[in-house]
Amino acid sequence: MNIQKIYAYALQREYEGKRFFEDNASRLSHATAIQAFKTLAGEEQKHIEFISSQLEALQHGQTADLVAGEEIERAGFFAERATTEMLDQTVAEAMVPDLPILRMAYLIERDFAEFYETTAGKLDGAPRQVLLMLANWERAHERLFRYLHDQAFEKYSEMPWGG
Repeated sequence: MNIQKIYAYALQREYEGKRFFEDNASRLSHATAIQAFKTLAGEEQKHIEFISSQLEALQHGQTADLVAGEEIERAGFFAERATTEMLDQTVAEAMVPDLPILRMAYLIERDFAEFYETTAGKLDGAPRQVLLMLANWERAHERLFRYLHDQAFEKYSEMPWGG
């Protein structure tokens, strides 16, 4: 497999994800969801920078630089912090209008994780480690958006018919 093409494709997808979070933050109605989307756009920017550094290393004949990824991990995942800090019943209820956007965010993050995991399964060495690191980050984001969506959906399903 051509790792440069894989990284280039991953980079394109990360830019798309960042754009999705930036564009949809303004469409959301609840401050918690808005902040989650804005923060995730920043997280996607870190992914972009990480993948870009991997491409640059390859172009200079160097091996993958996992140190940058480890630093991102040490800083802690936004999704892990956010999941423990967010959502009481009123927040979930207020996010009901945002259900379709939350669902799309969850699906995007799941798709990214699956791409990275599937591709990593076909590689070894440092490129495999890079893709597995990216997959772990996306899985954390996926868990956050699934949690946000499911909490809001639970409130929606308890509402009288018609919402």
